[in-house]
Amino acid sequence: MRPHPLDEFPIHQAPLSMARVATSDRNFYDRCYFNAHDRTGDVFLITGLGVYPNLGVVDAFATVRRGDRQWAVRFSDAHDRRSTQAEVGGYRVEVIEPLQRVRLICEHEELSFDLTWEGSFPSVLEEHHMLTAGPRPILDATRFAQVGSWSGVLNAAGTEFAVDPDVWTGSRDRSWGIRPSGDPDPAGRMADEPIGGHWWTYVPLRFDDFALMVIMQESPDGYRTLNHATRVFADGTIEQLGWPRSEITYRSGTRMPESARLHLATPSGEPLTVDLDLLGYISLNLGAGYSGDPDWTHGQWRGRNWSLLSEYDLGAPDIVAMLPYATIDHIARATCDGREGWGMFEHAVIGRHDPSGFVGYLDMAP
Repeated sequence: MRPHPLDEFPIHQAPLSMARVATSDRNFYDRCYFNAHDRTGDVFLITGLGVYPNLGVVDAFATVRRGDRQWAVRFSDAHDRRSTQAEVGGYRVEVIEPLQRVRLICEHEELSFDLTWEGSFPSVLEEHHMLTAGPRPILDATRFAQVGSWSGVLNAAGTEFAVDPDVWTGSRDRSWGIRPSGDPDPAGRMADEPIGGHWWTYVPLRFDDFALMVIMQESPDGYRTLNHATRVFADGTIEQLGWPRSEITYRSGTRMPESARLHLATPSGEPLTVDLDLLGYISLNLGAGYSGDPDWTHGQWRGRNWSLLSEYDLGAPDIVAMLPYATIDHIARATCDGREGWGMFEHAVIGRHDPSGFVGYLDMAP
């Protein structure tokens, strides 16, 4: 093995060349995620790139929803461990100013963009994320997140959108560690002892004066396994906002949230309430490659120079049937102490979750 170009810099975390990661776990990943919308709920972009060093794969995706149609393009290729570039096929990520400005370029005849991200507030390092299946960690990761604005141009299905930073907003994150990637591992004992359910809520919000980051993850019985609630200001000050609680209203006969309320508390103990109206959404198991996507999953080997374009009718019965088993990103309009904010309400309630009243995988809201 040859040295990596990054070995020239004093950034090592382990007694290894930067050509390797400090674990042999096949599921090690290093990924960026972005979303963008124009605050109408009609057009929504989600995109990202991931590197899977121990699988030898790099891939990226971009998916856009407009009305009841959705388009997705994916790229995948062999990963060159000596590369310091975040690119694959017609997709690349350029870090202009670390933790502040990032440029995304996607070149495809049906879906393309040249967009620049500008952070509105400093990024926040979230609580360490751990999730186990029986004795084994299936997710062991670190992530930072940020809210911001977008500028540039987006072309989707023959329509060009001028992306104005005074209008277009969104959130992003960078995460790395262990999570299920590529082809699934053998289930083994866990096939006979399944977890039974998964409840997840992630809410990054941008207001004029501050940003909120809220994360809640619970076991089927409601036991909280991940908890994060912070408010960050422009000068970098971060407040912890206690133990967040949520009230979620689901559409009857579904597990699709229509609105939500978050109950937070300032360091002095004063209540802070956030009300959320949910607009357009994208299901991450459709076009984005997350768990359950029938066309492609992150880190999966599809050969060299692979790409795939898909178009979806979101009203089709087979697409609707996937929604109760997915993590779904919703555009969110928020109000907090009379202030209006925008961001995302990412939510999954899969299988049993006692506090929500869901008994099993087939149970829906009354």
